[in-house]
Amino acid sequence: MINKLSLFLSLILVISGCKNSTIQISGKLQNPVKGVYIYLNELKTEWASVDSLKIGEDGKFNFKREVTLPAFYLIKINNNDFFTTLIEPGEKLRIEAMYDSLNFPSFMSGSKGSEKMVAYNKALRNTISKLMSLNEIYSQNSGNPDMSKVVQSLDSMAQQYLNEINIYTKKYIDQNIKSMISLAALYQQVAPNVYVLDPVRDIKYFVKVDSSLYSQYPESAPVKALHEQVQSLISRAGATAFLKAGDEAPEISLPTADGKIVTLSSTRGNIVLLDFWASWCNPCRKENPNLVKAFNQYHSKGFKIFQVSLDKTKEEWLKGIGEDNLNQWIHVSDLKYWNSAVVPLYKIETIPFNMLLDNQGKIIATNLRGEDLQKKLAELFN
Repeated sequence: MINKLSLFLSLILVISGCKNSTIQISGKLQNPVKGVYIYLNELKTEWASVDSLKIGEDGKFNFKREVTLPAFYLIKINNNDFFTTLIEPGEKLRIEAMYDSLNFPSFMSGSKGSEKMVAYNKALRNTISKLMSLNEIYSQNSGNPDMSKVVQSLDSMAQQYLNEINIYTKKYIDQNIKSMISLAALYQQVAPNVYVLDPVRDIKYFVKVDSSLYSQYPESAPVKALHEQVQSLISRAGATAFLKAGDEAPEISLPTADGKIVTLSSTRGNIVLLDFWASWCNPCRKENPNLVKAFNQYHSKGFKIFQVSLDKTKEEWLKGIGEDNLNQWIHVSDLKYWNSAVVPLYKIETIPFNMLLDNQGKIIATNLRGEDLQKKLAELFN
């Protein structure tokens, strides 16, 4: 399943940068045509023109905008001559290129992120080149009596090249998971409609990027489009498709009762019980004494509890925490009941629901309660 967002994010160049709200995109084009305009488009639900200017006789251009979020931009002369980038608030991007080759700039500065994307695009172009060379081999062997063997060999080589760029892309996303660079990487193609990552087969990476970026940029149109796609993928596939023992638990970034945002990943380095509950949930309340017992016994050895509430109000939530003596560990909630962001992310159908995570945030086991939780903790710590 590839959605509309992929049509605009394929082969994107991305850049990350500074913190203030003004962005600047400037540059110089060699051998410009007099009187021609250069356009600045922004990706929202689709590309929309946000500015334009006439290129100077010296080939120079300069765009400035006030922004609040990172956004994808298209610097465009025509449909065949453009450069795509992602600019963060405060970034000053400068490029130089031939007038008819914007997509191959001879110089680019303004962000370390550009260097990362240049490396990715180099790897992608290398893969595309190798795949195209297989077509040449196929043509050269036209009429070969052993053509079936040739085709089998070429198919094997093509699959190897695709596997290599798939692995490279996943590693690239892991290394840049906090950046919008990772969003663009999800939708790269080696040929029209031939994607490096498949949303069904590689659902974990779509979930991973969504859980990271949606917590940071929930108002970004491309991020919201990805979020909607991921919810649809999860609904179709079910939680078991991507949440198994050994998998990394999706990121959670929610406020505590005093409004401080705390992430699940901040607990890395410890054995963590990720527990979903609510003060109105009687089975949850009955299980809480077992959590207190486990915490008191093992917290000095590196055991933490990250408890996410599906409560409706802050008052009910805090009352439940106080009555059950749960103050000693981490509590977060968006107070949205079953509309909480964690419900579709973790495919939660009933509570209590929990996951025991290792010191790298990977799932050890799910729904351990009472003595089962005690036995597993004893096994891990003793």
